[in-house]
Amino acid sequence: MSTPALLEPAPDTSIPALLADGPTPPSEEDMEQLGDAIAELSARIQAATYELLVLIRQFDERAGWNDGSCLSCAHWLSWRTGLDLGAAREKVRVARALTTLPLISAAMQRGELSYSKVRALSRVATPESETRLVDAARSGTAAHVERLVRAWRRVDRLAAARETARRHAHRHLATWVDEDGMLVIRGRLTPELGAVVQRALEAASDRLFRESVAAPRDDGTVEVTPAQRRADALGLLAESALASDLDPGTSGDRYQVVVHVDEDTLKANAGPATEEVVTSDAGQAVLEDVDGTYVSAETLRRIACDASTVVMRHAPDGAVLDVGRKRRTIPPAIRRALAARDRHCRFPGCTARHCEAHHVQHWVDGGATRLTNLVLLCKRHHRAVHDEGFALTRGPDGTVAACRPDGRPLPASPPVPRWDNDGDNIQDPLAPVTARLAAADIQIGPHTATPEWYGERLDVGWTIDVLRDRPTDVALGGDVSAGTSVAT
Repeated sequence: MSTPALLEPAPDTSIPALLADGPTPPSEEDMEQLGDAIAELSARIQAATYELLVLIRQFDERAGWNDGSCLSCAHWLSWRTGLDLGAAREKVRVARALTTLPLISAAMQRGELSYSKVRALSRVATPESETRLVDAARSGTAAHVERLVRAWRRVDRLAAARETARRHAHRHLATWVDEDGMLVIRGRLTPELGAVVQRALEAASDRLFRESVAAPRDDGTVEVTPAQRRADALGLLAESALASDLDPGTSGDRYQVVVHVDEDTLKANAGPATEEVVTSDAGQAVLEDVDGTYVSAETLRRIACDASTVVMRHAPDGAVLDVGRKRRTIPPAIRRALAARDRHCRFPGCTARHCEAHHVQHWVDGGATRLTNLVLLCKRHHRAVHDEGFALTRGPDGTVAACRPDGRPLPASPPVPRWDNDGDNIQDPLAPVTARLAAADIQIGPHTATPEWYGERLDVGWTIDVLRDRPTDVALGGDVSAGTSVAT
């Protein structure tokens, strides 16, 4: 089931002043009107928040954030609207959850449920249970709803323990090489181990492979499926594990770039200087592995930003004439200073801390390996700069600026939108929402979101029993039934 559609917009109206400042203290009636105005405006804000969640869901489903500069919809939302990243992730989660919860969605659209209540309900509600949960949420405060949700999760502990043991006994993982040489992985993991693996895959995908560049199609566009991103993320996790203490015998080099240069090319350049600066068209580059995998010039530039490099000279017949010394592009002292200065990815709006060193003017183009020519970039944005056409510049004051592939600047933070105003008559930003609700005959008043609660004690155990059709003499188990009659 889908959420109700957005209503048609209408012209703005202004917010009237309910109480004028003056020497006479406001009357009790004035204060009551002010309280009603606060409650009504709050309900309108909840209705507007619902529309915001609908827009976020539509934006996420259409991948509007996926322009090469952002890692996820939450990352874009945090950058574009100034939300904390955690709050942005939660809004995206709730927006997605509401697509299967039409009753909760409709109640929020009418201003009856606050975002705090909806956020809590979306953690446990299903299309089968949301009717009773909505009624309970209308009757209590946000604190009540949070307690009910926590208790809902703790019911039937013995059954959950038996299910946990069954899952543990059925865990397995198998790998095999398919006929086409592809490695196939299949298995089942316990929820807790699966959560660790899933979180690791999500972190690797969000930070490093969110927009991994696939092979260009004939029309020049690039398309990376979620499944391909997860495969890339798994490869990154394996690479990181092998580079750690998991295998003490593994070389510390993340990559070794071998640049193969023809002797004739070397002679055409300035002898000794060629080893210091090797142009990208001077020869072919391969990754130092058993297969000698060839990479493009742009990929070479990206991985050579922070990798050991070896220049290998070849005779015209292909024979190796000389192998130069291995050089690390970023010396350890400079890398430490760079990490201390930048602390995180310097791409506008990104705060990822798992980063690589990037030459603003690449070393193959004569760029010096100096702190003033280096910035930290996460893997996703390192790819964006080298493979997708984004450009970075670093000013004398250390400010890093970015441009999109079409040359348009990418601001570090977008301008804050301002409401239109006519002199002192400030326009009501909620007026379009109010007009759309009125057009749909949805009336919001001062008591729309007021709960039907008058201070009585909340018996969480009894409430959960009623909501779940459980016999009232069945304990919730553990500490859930004990001490549940607590005044809130």
